[in-house]
Amino acid sequence: MNAQVLAGMGGVGKTQLAANHARHAWGDGEIDLLVWVTAATRQAVIDAYAQAAADILHADPTDPERAAQAFLAWLEPKPTPQATPRWLIVLDDVADPGDLRGLWPPTHALGRTLLTTRRRDAALTAHAQSVPVGLFTQGEATAYLQQALAGHRRRDNNSVLEALAADLGHLPLALSQAAAYLIDTHLDVASYRIHLADRARQLADLLPEPGTLPDDQPTSAAAAWSLSLDRANQLRPVGLARPMLQLAAMLDPNGIPQAALTSEPALSHLAANRTPQHDRGSTPTPPAITAESAIGALRILHRLSLIDHTPDEPHQAVRIHQLIQRATRDALDPDHQSRLARTAADALTAAWPEVERDTELASALRANTTAMIACSEDGLYRPDVHVVLYRLGLSFAEAGQVTSARQHFQQLTTTTTHYLGSDHINTLTARSNLAHWRGEAGDPTGAAAEFAAVLKDRLRVLGPKHPDTLTTQSNLAIWQARTGDLAGAVAACTAMLETSLRVLGPDHPHNLTTRNNLANWRGEAGDPAGAAADCAAVLKDRLRVLGPEHPDTLLTRANLACWLGEAGDPAGAAAACTAVLKDFVRVLGPDHPRTLATRNNLANWRGEAGDPAGAAADCAAVLEDRLRVLGPDHPDIFMSRAGLVYWLWKAGNPAGTAAACAAALDDHLRVLGSETPHANTARKTLAIQQGQTRDLAWAGPEFATLVRDFLALALAKATPTPTPPETTLPMARARDEVRNTAGDHPQRGA
Repeated sequence: MNAQVLAGMGGVGKTQLAANHARHAWGDGEIDLLVWVTAATRQAVIDAYAQAAADILHADPTDPERAAQAFLAWLEPKPTPQATPRWLIVLDDVADPGDLRGLWPPTHALGRTLLTTRRRDAALTAHAQSVPVGLFTQGEATAYLQQALAGHRRRDNNSVLEALAADLGHLPLALSQAAAYLIDTHLDVASYRIHLADRARQLADLLPEPGTLPDDQPTSAAAAWSLSLDRANQLRPVGLARPMLQLAAMLDPNGIPQAALTSEPALSHLAANRTPQHDRGSTPTPPAITAESAIGALRILHRLSLIDHTPDEPHQAVRIHQLIQRATRDALDPDHQSRLARTAADALTAAWPEVERDTELASALRANTTAMIACSEDGLYRPDVHVVLYRLGLSFAEAGQVTSARQHFQQLTTTTTHYLGSDHINTLTARSNLAHWRGEAGDPTGAAAEFAAVLKDRLRVLGPKHPDTLTTQSNLAIWQARTGDLAGAVAACTAMLETSLRVLGPDHPHNLTTRNNLANWRGEAGDPAGAAADCAAVLKDRLRVLGPEHPDTLLTRANLACWLGEAGDPAGAAAACTAVLKDFVRVLGPDHPRTLATRNNLANWRGEAGDPAGAAADCAAVLEDRLRVLGPDHPDIFMSRAGLVYWLWKAGNPAGTAAACAAALDDHLRVLGSETPHANTARKTLAIQQGQTRDLAWAGPEFATLVRDFLALALAKATPTPTPPETTLPMARARDEVRNTAGDHPQRGA
């Protein structure tokens, strides 16, 4: 096949590649005839062929169709090779494969056809070999900028040029036009990047004016994409390509979940913004928009190279160049962008599962929400804070990214206060979440103080009987307990429960959670049997109210198992943990922090029941999975390492204990530093375990102290698993028990 199709998005340099090939073929004497056709329309192709026929065959130019066919017939192989010219036909920028019906040059051993297009239709590959043309690599893009600017005596830092190339998405046309703009304006690269990042500036203002484009380029990148979008919007399903591209322009260019773009909010957006159809026959109303319609719109955009649609990768099914996104948003007025941001937020919320079983999907949703915030922050705060902003913070915590959760809620608090005022209910909720994550980041005293301040404001703004006020009282009690004031926490929760029972009723999830907390604190005060009895009562009510598969029900079952063990029945605790673990895996998934916590608890109770070697093996397996899911510095890693050290020691495995102790010491030193009170103890104990001293009498009790130190460290660093705001929350203890608390803040059972 002597025909090739250079296919790719507008701006990757297909025309330049074709022109370079044609110049070399002509200059090297490889061809006798070169015909360049700007093939934007069928008529343009016919006219170009007719002109060639008039020049070569002296055909009548007044009948272009006949002349064009005469030219194609002349290109057919001749009886004698001497009568056959060597030719190259370039069909540049084919907009519609249908325009070439009956106009393809013939297959000829001495002839070549080269076609450039943004289309990826199967009809093209039936006639020619497809050659995808992509973006520059980072090195190619940086080298291009260096060369373009050096020609005008510009010597810019290589790292700055790399950053600019990344900002422009390594798109050749954008790099060329940006370099021309820098040369014409004498602007330095750093300032240009600041302008480029400014959402108030349009992309067109940061590129040369149409009459001054470099390399005889006919249009700017934005104009080229606009033409492609106009064509896409005319294809079936008609009128959906434009609103679909506008929605995708608000999300992550590196991968958008298909579930978001086919969600009910997305379908409603397509229906409301579908381009009106004219002359579409007698159909009174356009067909309903379905998920199939949305996928059809994605396929159109893919065919026109405006997006890459890979349905086999559902979590990152749509990728789109960031400059196409920028140009698409630039075409919208601020109000439209704000409405579109809320639509995108609705779509992400609809695609976000209540339980994040699929960690890859959750990661993609977080990335898309972060990208959406950067596009249009204002629209997400008016008239109120969109729920997806809370969901993002909780998802960070769900993934074990406690610092990211705290930072997110700090930003959310600041921005909500700016837009809505300090007394707005959304501001108070953001402050509550921030208080919680402040505590989980290692400042329980600060968390308690902040909750006390939030409670004061909620009492003033909402009154003592509002559910949010009652929730804040619960959270304040939780952090009182975490700071050591267990008696104060019990008293506060007991008083709050009396009011909450009258206001919300005995079956409200808030009251069930408060009862669960009181049960836990009863156990922590020294009555594990009473705690187990109270947990059993809460479990009975949660089964009735929430059902057997609700995460809070499973959480209470896990708590009950732990209090049974604390009350002297480790075998019963292990059996209960085994049973609830199966349900955690089925409901939350194998990698959910609560599932991993339950596995860790099961390992500990297995050891307490008399199988330390089995407990050590289980702890090692949990540690491996926690490292994979949470990373090496997550607080749960301390807990897993401490358990592994302890059970290896109890199992009589000195070599394994020494290795595990060394790893735990590395974590200790890396995260807390070398001057902590337990660091020297850890070093000395490790030396003994490695046989560097014979003071074995000292090693036993001192090693037990070290294990307690690591467990204390694990408790101090432990963080909870998130649940949605204004709902129920779990709490962690040193032995890795999963506990439950109340309130509007995410917590996790480690």
